[in-house]
Amino acid sequence: MSGETIRVALVDDQQLVRAGFRMVIDSQADLEVVLEAGDGAQAVRALAPAARTATGPVDVVLMDVRMPTMDGLTATAQITARSTDEIPAPRVIVLTTFDLDEYVLAAIRAGASGFLLKDAPPEEMLAAIRTVHQGDAVIAPSSTKRLLEHLVTALPPDEPGGPTDPARLAVADLTDREREVLVLMARGRSNTEIGADLFVAEATVKTHVGRILAKLHVRDRVQAVVMAYETGLVRPGS
Repeated sequence: MSGETIRVALVDDQQLVRAGFRMVIDSQADLEVVLEAGDGAQAVRALAPAARTATGPVDVVLMDVRMPTMDGLTATAQITARSTDEIPAPRVIVLTTFDLDEYVLAAIRAGASGFLLKDAPPEEMLAAIRTVHQGDAVIAPSSTKRLLEHLVTALPPDEPGGPTDPARLAVADLTDREREVLVLMARGRSNTEIGADLFVAEATVKTHVGRILAKLHVRDRVQAVVMAYETGLVRPGS
């Protein structure tokens, strides 16, 4: 990634919030804000494949949840659904205020690459942008773990989740070691920390993570962890 500038879009209905984020992001040599939108509908239009062909790519979107006209959840689903091989969709980080935005989990299901507390330290936001740009998901910080547990208890599941539920069958197909790794992922552990916990090399952990994602038919760690909670492999507060 050396020498590559990560192009960022800011979607928030508060101009002062966008200005603050822009100031922090543009202070970094490898990051640049290239687009701002005041609501989800503006973002969907501006991030349409044809629009991005004309104005240049956007790599990462910081998406607020509560906005007029179109909320961030709906916008996230529409943006991520339009990915093509020629013009992949930008990766979306959903911004939340923790106690109010109970439906951030729905955005994760819709394709967001993670979520971040709006009052997170600037360095945490910058690290999140770089993390999702590299193809991973924002799941490591302890604040994210607490938020995920809060959301899982607040949001009712879409399906009853019986023994023949596809998600449960997929989790059941994991090996014992893969289930161990998934549980540690759900507890917010990084690959390095998982390796230390299980006394294996980080490269071995990465291999396990790749197999877990493939078996669960999910795109990244966030969706794998959501499935771990929804199928009961991990319980909030455990």
